[in-house]
Amino acid sequence: MSIRSLAGRSAITRRRFVVGTGLWGAALAVPQGSAGAYAPVYAPASGRPDPLPGTRFDLTIGSVPINITGARMHAVGVNGSTPAPILRWRQGDTVELNVTNRLDEPTSIHWHGLRVPAHMDGVPGLSFGGIAPGETFTYRFPLHQSGTYWYHSHSGFQEQTGLYGALIIDPKDGYAQHFDRDYVMVLSDWTDVDPEDIVSNLKFQSDYYNFRQRTVGTFFRDAHRQGLGATIRDRLQWGAMNMAPTDILDVSGIIYTYLINGQSPGANWTGLFRPGERIRLRFINASAMTLFDVRVPGLTMTVVQADGNDVEPIPVDEFRIGPAETYDVIVSPTADGPYTVFAQAEDRTGYARGTLATRSGLAGPVPPMDPRPLRTMTDMGMGNMDMKGGMAGMEMGSSPGKPGDAPAGGGMDMDHMDMKEANRPGAAAMDMPGMAAASRHKTELKPGVAVQSVAMMPINRLAEPGDGLENNGRRVLTYADLRATIPGADPRPPSREITLHLTGSMERFIWGFDGKKFSEAEPIRLTLGERVRFVLINDTMMEHPIHLHGLWSELENGQGECRPYKHTITVKPGERLSYLVTADEPGLWAYHCHLLYHMEVGMFRTVVVS
Repeated sequence: MSIRSLAGRSAITRRRFVVGTGLWGAALAVPQGSAGAYAPVYAPASGRPDPLPGTRFDLTIGSVPINITGARMHAVGVNGSTPAPILRWRQGDTVELNVTNRLDEPTSIHWHGLRVPAHMDGVPGLSFGGIAPGETFTYRFPLHQSGTYWYHSHSGFQEQTGLYGALIIDPKDGYAQHFDRDYVMVLSDWTDVDPEDIVSNLKFQSDYYNFRQRTVGTFFRDAHRQGLGATIRDRLQWGAMNMAPTDILDVSGIIYTYLINGQSPGANWTGLFRPGERIRLRFINASAMTLFDVRVPGLTMTVVQADGNDVEPIPVDEFRIGPAETYDVIVSPTADGPYTVFAQAEDRTGYARGTLATRSGLAGPVPPMDPRPLRTMTDMGMGNMDMKGGMAGMEMGSSPGKPGDAPAGGGMDMDHMDMKEANRPGAAAMDMPGMAAASRHKTELKPGVAVQSVAMMPINRLAEPGDGLENNGRRVLTYADLRATIPGADPRPPSREITLHLTGSMERFIWGFDGKKFSEAEPIRLTLGERVRFVLINDTMMEHPIHLHGLWSELENGQGECRPYKHTITVKPGERLSYLVTADEPGLWAYHCHLLYHMEVGMFRTVVVS
């Protein structure tokens, strides 16, 4: 590995934890009084978006000095800031942005979640040619929507190295939910290590950054709790599959520092309030590889928006946010606090932290991280089975849009199953006692280096909070909770169904759709105006936040005509879910996993609408 520093490249040990104080202030764009002028950009540390939107902006992408961990580094930023400026726009306006590249390599900006013409989408080689060094590209598009979104580079690993920023579009008719204060909460993961070196390490050793493996000590603890026989069977079965239940995140806190608004936990980003105010917190997961579990101990969060679209208010204590997703919540502190905004990584190797306080200089108490989760047989695509033969709550024949409504199945003896055979590609349709035909699916996937396993019984998991969040005593948001405030715009049923498997091999760090990486796959072709159902089956042990550019995805989560519109859908391991898409915008559109390294090594397709 190496460090991208002012002094050059130097070695860093695998076991080093990254800590630091962080130096950065949240940025925002302030418009000029003249409608014909481009807005200059400033960088206050408040994280509060400017209430006066502009329509014309100058953005310059270049190298930005940064010090997060105590090492002087160079990030990639916009107008001297990383994260990039907060842009605040107004629904119904047409915005124009001059983007100039001061790097020595091509760059780009993708407006994540925005419905824009294809040639304004910002994916080099697909929707435009990219922005060459020294050149300026002008983006111009109307704003048909409102909500909380973000923007980032779609060139190489520039997103990982700092090129991302918040984007707010105020609704033309005003907000449905009243609030007194407004803060952007950009979550991200920073590393001093060159992303190219991270990918190289993962290809050489897939668990390079997973230092919390099960040991002899954990074996004896499990044997004491579960019994010696059950523990031995568990270890043998995982070993037969050549997988580990500790595979939670590919890149962990051993190499990442987790940030809120560009500030590390030690820097303690602070948002001010007065008791009794309603505070809107706009959470954006701009990380490259990290799922966060977010809570504000002592305060209820009312979820009012998901991926830029209003939802019926949902009071929760915690929610999981995948890379590229956004959630808007409202909190109403009645006491002085201070209150901690706590976002722990899914694998519990680190956290981002900020404070809501009545005055500067205060710090809320930091709660201990939860126990690390472990993958289960459900994550392996075996329904809700335990390894002793139970199938508590396994979904038998549920249809898309009806999560968790199936009866429990009968018992199944897993103790004598050959787990290598069970996870062989192509084994998904094997006959097994007690398994309803509707819970099986046939697949044309063939054995190969790019397909490590195939889910035998993928199930609907939309009503589940996610690994590590079950039964923790807190109210946790699930996808099944999300209900749009208005019915969808297209009431037609789908005319056809497209099923895609999310596949990969941790051993070789290869990811793709249907066992094929981008260079091997054919485009997905849609006819302009048609209505299609996408079905995703996750055959891997990782969550995958899947993002379809240019078109809205209506998640079939049991809410009928009030399905939530999302631009990014995180698919749990062993899950089968579906969503509807109306192909109402022609062009070439990117379709990919928003785990940056997964996308870069192959989990990417092209959707052609014509």
